[in-house]
Amino acid sequence: IDKLMDPGTFVELDRFKAHRCTDFGMADQKVLGDSVVTGYGLVNGRQTFVFSQDFTVFGGSLSLAHAEKVCKVMEMAQKMGAPIVGLCDSGGARIQEGVMSLAGYADIFLRNVMASGVIPQITAIMGPCAGGSVYSPALTDWIFMVEQTSSMFITGPDVIKAVTREVVTKEDLGGAMAHNEISGVAHFASPDDAACILKIREFMSFLPQNNMEDAPRIPCTDDPGRRDLKLRDVVPPDPNKPYDIRYIIRSNVDNGYFFEAHEYFARNIVVGFARFDGAPVGIIANQPSVMAGCLDANASMKGARFVRFCDAFNIPLVIYEDVPGFLPGVHQEHGGIIKHGAKLIYAFCEATVPRLTLITRKAYGGAYCVMSSKHIRGDINIAWPTAEIAVMGADGAVNIIFRNEIKNAADANAEKQRLVDDYRDKFAHPYKAAEFGYIDDVIDPADTRPQIIQALKMLKTKRDTNPPKKHGNIPL
Repeated sequence: IDKLMDPGTFVELDRFKAHRCTDFGMADQKVLGDSVVTGYGLVNGRQTFVFSQDFTVFGGSLSLAHAEKVCKVMEMAQKMGAPIVGLCDSGGARIQEGVMSLAGYADIFLRNVMASGVIPQITAIMGPCAGGSVYSPALTDWIFMVEQTSSMFITGPDVIKAVTREVVTKEDLGGAMAHNEISGVAHFASPDDAACILKIREFMSFLPQNNMEDAPRIPCTDDPGRRDLKLRDVVPPDPNKPYDIRYIIRSNVDNGYFFEAHEYFARNIVVGFARFDGAPVGIIANQPSVMAGCLDANASMKGARFVRFCDAFNIPLVIYEDVPGFLPGVHQEHGGIIKHGAKLIYAFCEATVPRLTLITRKAYGGAYCVMSSKHIRGDINIAWPTAEIAVMGADGAVNIIFRNEIKNAADANAEKQRLVDDYRDKFAHPYKAAEFGYIDDVIDPADTRPQIIQALKMLKTKRDTNPPKKHGNIPL
């Protein structure tokens, strides 16, 4: 807690609260404060509430008193409109208290849901987190984990071995990289506790206090009008050759500072935070260097969740688009890519924050529609001259449209190449879309940063609403 909070600002609450269990000799085993430390203080000069489970007291296990302390600071955080950070290090429910400990978990879950979209909720897994206790972190906005020391799982290795005879270690089952890279449950991994806390402090500098405020703007030391001539040569002439979208992002944002989130999961889409002229934005980008930037089920879920977080907390979105479509395959279809892809559509359609989309190269088929196109309330949509906006790539389109012509040609390969070149001349560019108003402008890549900043300034006063409803039915 001292590393998380600004020096000398932490105020502890409920220091004298203790459990009320009398069974199993617990009446003689009371520790003031029980197994959790709660309170409030400042992080980067801004009010923040915190609870930290203490593994040295009853293994950090959750008693009813423990839950009451946590619920109290959660309610205070919501009333005061301030973020809450939970540092988890617990063996689970306190078995001696029976159903009371389970009730405590449910009380916390309810408050997680009530605070969702109202205040930022951040969880750091600093040790074990097992059984029912995993659901509170899962209900929060962001999960940080520590390599080799933190773990999350509903059933541990011993239970799994007894039931399914599978042998697995804690780290492989629910360690930091298992959840950052495979399950996608966690969003950040750090080498040690200190690095984890510092990353949380850094991360919180991009966030508003609550859903009624804007994220804090800082003085900008990077020229808003800065041009980068190197961007003219970033996109390879060969449409099938990959490049790293992060290079473009870092070239555009203030001081090249891009705080990537969910880095190890679904790497074919990149999400994170940066600043333009000192103002925080959320960035979501297709990654051509991984799976050609195709959207798959995991990328769609990752992107949708990020879009909804930014929309909930008034963080403008900048979208970098280079997407050839949704990933084909039996595994993807049976894995529900239709449903998961619809999540990303839903998230963008629902979002009312300022949105700017830059198409750097491919914008094909349904994926073009999904990535915050004009048709789903994208505010500003611009493109580089290298952009290709079409139903599909030239090769695929020619094979479908001119199948018979190619088949009957004297030289099929030459005829196909001629038709591909002709198709590219007609459609593999952004000007047809611009002609219809689907693209607002085709810009010089060197001018990308000043163009984005100018557009975001214009969009700062944007106000948009959705129809009144209890809630939508997102395709979960």
